[in-house]
Amino acid sequence: AIHEAIEKLKPRHMTHMKQYDPSGGEDNLRRLTGKHETAHYSKFSSGVANRGVSIRIPRQVDEDQCGYLEDRRPSANMDPYAVTNILVKTMCLNETD
Repeated sequence: AIHEAIEKLKPRHMTHMKQYDPSGGEDNLRRLTGKHETAHYSKFSSGVANRGVSIRIPRQVDEDQCGYLEDRRPSANMDPYAVTNILVKTMCLNETD
């Protein structure tokens, strides 16, 4: 289910990026450079136990095939309700662009 959810997130990457910081993506553009354990702003990526990706799956979760994923894209000053809203719409309600 986690890998299926990640596949739903991939095509909406830039839509999510605009919701993930209150500056419409400008703060994340400066922060997500692809260096220092971050994925590049414009490139969606995922992986197991990899801190340099957009969506990280903890190693134990991958081994157990259940658990959670870590979306590393939202900025610290994001609106948690906006982020939760778009994640639910994308992964649970199958909303597309």
